[in-house]
Amino acid sequence: MAGMTKFSSPTIVLFGISNCDTVKKARQWLTAQGVDYHFHDFKKQPPSLEQITTWQQAVGWEKLLNRQGQTWRKLGAQGQAAITDAASAAQWLTEQPSAIKRPVVQWPDGRITIGLPENIK
Repeated sequence: MAGMTKFSSPTIVLFGISNCDTVKKARQWLTAQGVDYHFHDFKKQPPSLEQITTWQQAVGWEKLLNRQGQTWRKLGAQGQAAITDAASAAQWLTEQPSAIKRPVVQWPDGRITIGLPENIK
């Protein structure tokens, strides 16, 4: 937890990888705002298929899939071509959580957002 809370319970949950620059910026911003949040590190506890499916329903599978990162590039053209829909993306993201666009933020009101808001970049 970081800082004093401005939000009612439940707290914000920020999902990502601790060494990701975008995740670091999001964490620094939340701390600077005095916002309590819980950080969930994909490397220590990968998200479940159920969690990924929920995120896909909220933001779309294509937005959740990070096609700019090393994990996607290492997959190669044949592997990339096999990811054609939410089900195939969810299965692969379960196995390769580093390919999830970060951060994934679960807000107290139930909203799910991906990436940094424009005002904190």
